[in-house]
Amino acid sequence: LEGKHALGFGGNSGLGKSIAIGRAEAGADVVPVGRRAEEVRKTAEEIKALGKRTLELTADVTARDQIQAAIDKMVGAMGGIDILVNSAGTTSRAPSLEVTEEQWDRVLDINLKGTWNCCQLVGRVMLEQKHGRIINIASLLSFQSGFEVAAYGASKGGVAQVTRCLAGEWAKHNIAVNAIVPGVFETPLNTQLIHEPARRASILAHTPLKRFGDLEEINGAAIFLASDSARFVTATILSVDGGFLSQGVGP
Repeated sequence: LEGKHALGFGGNSGLGKSIAIGRAEAGADVVPVGRRAEEVRKTAEEIKALGKRTLELTADVTARDQIQAAIDKMVGAMGGIDILVNSAGTTSRAPSLEVTEEQWDRVLDINLKGTWNCCQLVGRVMLEQKHGRIINIASLLSFQSGFEVAAYGASKGGVAQVTRCLAGEWAKHNIAVNAIVPGVFETPLNTQLIHEPARRASILAHTPLKRFGDLEEINGAAIFLASDSARFVTATILSVDGGFLSQGVGP
């Protein structure tokens, strides 16, 4: 990714941070945008330590004016945006009959509308450039049901479809739009959920590799999809899941 300029929303914790650092290690200048300035600062320091350029920018993916301000600052400083990664996300677990309208809206606003906002606003820059790579973070729940997480499942199903639709529409502009489906990685977002004993046992029984993913194991897929090696790859939803989605009836 040497010489590339990469922007990421939600790039300061969990999978998003790992992907941001991985892109810098692969040679890109990386701007990881998040809501919390202190986390942004820490990630930026790690990127600078790798000898790559960055900016310390904050934005909420539900606020289009904040997203646009971050885009304008990056384009002004670096001249363009070659790579976009959308990894901002949240979840809320509750029995479906008890989910409030506010809980539903928050999950959909961050996960789905937030991804759409960033794709659309950065997409305008990429269309003008006539090139770009967009990588969205989908989910196992883009394809499967989940227990007491209907809003999250709906949002991530939508992310998969937005990815496919934009890929088809923007291919003529030399913009590739793909998504990664992480398996179960331990992150600040899901630690409490995946370590509930019954859920942990169920996840591991359904994962052929019999373990959770290590954060850095997501980086290879993100680097590949951002690179020129993937120039004939678009509308692809790439699973990095230890075999979870392929698992049928076990022995």
